[in-house]
Amino acid sequence: MTLKEPVPVAPGTATGAKAEPPHRATAWPEARAAAARAGTAARAGREPRRLPLGQALGHALAEPLLALTDLPSFDTSAMDGWAVAGPGPWSVRTETPVLAGHAPAAALTDGEAVRIATGAPVPPGTTAVIRTEHSRTERTDTERTDTEPADTEPAESADRTESTERAGGVAAPGPVLHALRGVVPGQDIRPRGQECRAGDELLPAGTEVTPVVLGLAAAAGYDELPVPPRPRVEVLVLGDELLTAGLPHEGLIRDALGPMLGPWLAALGAEVLATRRIGDDAEELYAAVTGSAADLVVTTGGTAAGPVDHLHRVLDKAGATLLVDGVKVRPGHPMLLAALGGHRHLVGLPGNPLAAVSGLLTLAEPLLAALVGASPSGGRAPVLDEVHGHPYDTRLVPVVRRGEQLVPLRYNGPAMLRGIAVADGMAVVPPGGARSGQELDVLDLPWPPTSGAVPAQGACFT
Repeated sequence: MTLKEPVPVAPGTATGAKAEPPHRATAWPEARAAAARAGTAARAGREPRRLPLGQALGHALAEPLLALTDLPSFDTSAMDGWAVAGPGPWSVRTETPVLAGHAPAAALTDGEAVRIATGAPVPPGTTAVIRTEHSRTERTDTERTDTEPADTEPAESADRTESTERAGGVAAPGPVLHALRGVVPGQDIRPRGQECRAGDELLPAGTEVTPVVLGLAAAAGYDELPVPPRPRVEVLVLGDELLTAGLPHEGLIRDALGPMLGPWLAALGAEVLATRRIGDDAEELYAAVTGSAADLVVTTGGTAAGPVDHLHRVLDKAGATLLVDGVKVRPGHPMLLAALGGHRHLVGLPGNPLAAVSGLLTLAEPLLAALVGASPSGGRAPVLDEVHGHPYDTRLVPVVRRGEQLVPLRYNGPAMLRGIAVADGMAVVPPGGARSGQELDVLDLPWPPTSGAVPAQGACFT
């Protein structure tokens, strides 16, 4: 269909004359939702793959992350100190300290203590751990030698015998542990299952695998993580007028989209199979679309109804189903989304560079995010200045963040990349525009924001 700008009624128009109605196309929010639904439906036919932890960074979880074990998996000392049983003071067992990575010590009985290290399994019978700095030890003052008469020394009890040190013919009772502050049962012990029990859901499907997620997965017992396969994408750049090198001349222009779209799609998580350039030839385009092995084919240009705009005819010949044919958004309203069959799709972007960016954010990003079970990134923030809007359509405007506010950038025409090159995102301006201070949705770009580091280009701002 041919999409035209609405023409407002001019002052002095004859009675009965009417403005041209807005073009028939999908509203911008509905177009984004349709793209997400298409990606979700296509994901149902794709089996996840399992990647080693070292290779899963940046992917999304294809399934919920369930704990494979209790965490911690045994009662653990949270501090260096003493494991004690019952009320004090405690007789210290003179044996090797209980260390992390070693088998638990023999069970403690009331009145006993043993030295323990952080992360070590607490012995059975332990009622608390006393930190080293909250304790003191002392020896009893009862000593004897083997030459002293046996009847001058009271008979030793079994407990005393266990805590006696023998060296050089001298025997002495073991040390006694005292707490320097109150002892609460269970203190400084990490009980088994404190963080989770085996089978608990730790993270939902779709969570991005960050370094911390890798650590959590390792702690929970994982060697591999289930992730969706990366969507395969092929980019077809259309047009006889495009140059791949040198300066524009004699009606020819440089191809700005070929160098840009592949890396952008890769930043969205796609595996870019190729970026191909195709002239204004319907048969060549048909062969490229139907012969592609990609899950998503992205084309540039050819989406309107001009003499060399072949995409609609090619899609019709290929038996494709148009899911979105035009979107009420500026720039970029001639964009389209088609189902090619077999869970494959095509996103047709307009040929103008910023209009193509608009199409990428409107249709390709939500479709790719849904394919891997993620959500498009974005947020909301107030706009610093008034932003003019389109009478009927949503408008996407490059912006930078200044503190908590959005500042629109001036170079926002359909063919301009100067504004988006320094932008933090694209603000979604509703039909009719936005007043100063009004909160707007923002479509984030898949790379770090400028953080205010825009060069001295005052002319960039509106």
